[in-house]
Amino acid sequence: MAATAEAIPAFSAQGDPEQKSSFNDEKRDSVEIAESLKGDVYDDLRVIDMGEDGKERPIETDIDVVTRLISLEDEPTLPAFTFRMWFLGLGLACFGSVLGQIFIIAYILGRVLEEIIPGPGNIRPGLQTKDTWFWRFLNPGPFNLKEHVAITIFATTAAESALAISIFAADDLYYGVHPNVGVGIFTLIGSQLMGYGLGGIMRSFLVYPTYIVFPNLVPTVQLFDALHRGKKIMLQKKRVKFFWLVFIGIFVWEWFPEYIAPTLTGFSIFCLANQDSAWFTRIFGGAAGNEGLGVFSICFDWNYVGSGGGSLGALFTPLSTQLSLYSGTAICIIAFCACYTRNTWNGQNFPFLSQALFYENGTRYDQLTILDEKFRLDPTKLAEVGLPWFASSQVLTKIGSNLAIGATITHVGLWYGKDIVDVIRKYRAGDNYDPHLAKMKLYANGPHGNHAGLPRSPNVVVHPHLRRKLRDGYGHSLYWPFWFAMMLGAAMIPGNPQANMYFTLYGFNTLDQARGLIRDLKMGQYTKLPPRVTFAVQSLGAVIGGLLNYVIMKVIVNSRREILLDVQGSNVWSGQQVQSFNSDAISWGALGNVLYAPGGRYSIVPFSILIGLAVPVPFWLLHRLFPKLGANKVVTPILCWTLGYLSVGINSSVFTTFCLAVFSQYYLRRYRPRWFRKYNFLLSAALDGGTQVMVFVFTFAVGGGSGKVINMPFWGLNPKGNPDYCKRLT
Repeated sequence: MAATAEAIPAFSAQGDPEQKSSFNDEKRDSVEIAESLKGDVYDDLRVIDMGEDGKERPIETDIDVVTRLISLEDEPTLPAFTFRMWFLGLGLACFGSVLGQIFIIAYILGRVLEEIIPGPGNIRPGLQTKDTWFWRFLNPGPFNLKEHVAITIFATTAAESALAISIFAADDLYYGVHPNVGVGIFTLIGSQLMGYGLGGIMRSFLVYPTYIVFPNLVPTVQLFDALHRGKKIMLQKKRVKFFWLVFIGIFVWEWFPEYIAPTLTGFSIFCLANQDSAWFTRIFGGAAGNEGLGVFSICFDWNYVGSGGGSLGALFTPLSTQLSLYSGTAICIIAFCACYTRNTWNGQNFPFLSQALFYENGTRYDQLTILDEKFRLDPTKLAEVGLPWFASSQVLTKIGSNLAIGATITHVGLWYGKDIVDVIRKYRAGDNYDPHLAKMKLYANGPHGNHAGLPRSPNVVVHPHLRRKLRDGYGHSLYWPFWFAMMLGAAMIPGNPQANMYFTLYGFNTLDQARGLIRDLKMGQYTKLPPRVTFAVQSLGAVIGGLLNYVIMKVIVNSRREILLDVQGSNVWSGQQVQSFNSDAISWGALGNVLYAPGGRYSIVPFSILIGLAVPVPFWLLHRLFPKLGANKVVTPILCWTLGYLSVGINSSVFTTFCLAVFSQYYLRRYRPRWFRKYNFLLSAALDGGTQVMVFVFTFAVGGGSGKVINMPFWGLNPKGNPDYCKRLT
């Protein structure tokens, strides 16, 4: 659901008949609005920014986002396939898995190559050459926006391949199985390309429409515009200077919470007041993984407050989405504490927060004791050992995820069903229904066949048990929503946790890669990158990422095995994702027909899908009866999903992120609309970029990326135990 939240039409009203009418009219006129637009984002005040009072009005609708926050300017003659793009794209793909904000490094290196490579566009007389295709390929001129965007997509796509790594890490950590290197790498590449094929087929209604807004792309796109457009204009220079000042400032600051003073990751006055209470740790702790819920904790670490951490992005995600998230988080806190207090599902026998499996007495469950030599369920051994247990917080997380499945289906149907049908009709008719899409008509579009062919090629790399089911005609289920993957796998291949993991690979990971393609296609639409360039760099990035991520996984598993197996881990390394993945494979793959069947211990989990179908209905009816009440602003899938929002990781950032979201998305957007338009998203890009570059440097300098860890000596703000001084419970 976190991924789903990346693309939400939440900037506009939902379902109000009166508003919907005007909203549809506005969508039909969006291209005309864009064509009449004069000025750019860096200008102080444009006609399109003015309200009835002559002052700048707030950003409110999807049209506001695509015309007032994102530049409509395009230069079709700018080359993308240059030597600089290929050289930097291939080189930076090696670091994509550890450096989220790769575009900063790409820009710096691109400017360096602009100066030192000979070519007709080099401003240095000694490095100028004849204007031939070869020299234009090497250095056509200034490092341009299209090269920059292509490099960014190339490198970040290589990092996306890591989503399939959990299977091989689980095989190594929990089964002692070491898959063939070739099978591992091609499986990674295959799952990636299958997702790209699926995403490309659905681009007509998940990429092109104006109302499909990707808020998390706005900071990056605004930064691209600031670095490459209007360089000689004073107002733009001011924005670029602002970005670099914030970038450098956060880079320096992050060394304190990340390394020198980890207490700054989560400062809790409650933990300082009572360092011996387990309940204080559970409620107010949160500076360490799986420590507590982080209630009222103050986080000074942007690595967790920003979009690189667990938040949706306080500075760019619409307030309605974030209020839905934090309302659900409040329910999550109450539910976790209530279930643990009442000992629901024997929760007091296990850690408050954990993704692992346990025996009823609270010790870690040895999954190999119930499997035979082929890693299939052995009923005789199961009868001797007994069924595993989850922490109560983990059960609630599974319930919330399944509630969100049902809620998503109903929510989309009620609020956006007509819009989806309408936009597909317009796409087939060839209408220009988005101002950026109208600009993209200049470029040859990759046909649907390019994407449709991708899912077929990797099918040779499939787990044998799954391949047999594919031959039996179950292949279509691989494209169902990813939350169904493990449940379907359990039904189709009962008693086999490893086959279930591979099923999930092609169900969950494939859908997630499709989301990645859709996100990058939307970035290409916002920045006017030709679709065929996007397609090419993503496909190559997937291949390179498969090679690199497999190697990185093997190194980390071998060097950090004990930490990856630990329930809490450290503030640098954590195996919580792999633990959760493996636990789900055992509970669904081996034991699904026992644990989750009607009358089973956790039968409420699959039944929650049906309950979730009904969740959006009361809000929809309430809005129909009382349209001014604001029930249309409730994002019910997010509300359901956040029932388990605090079940894993470092939670000390939640309260800080909420306060920041209200300040940015309410106060600045409404009462400082000009500053919000010109600087808010650049601020987000600078904070995220500086933080991720710091984490990259930290990882290789002292964090163990180079093979050696240099620990910070213990002192007042780097204590032994939990960084926030709460009592350590595990």
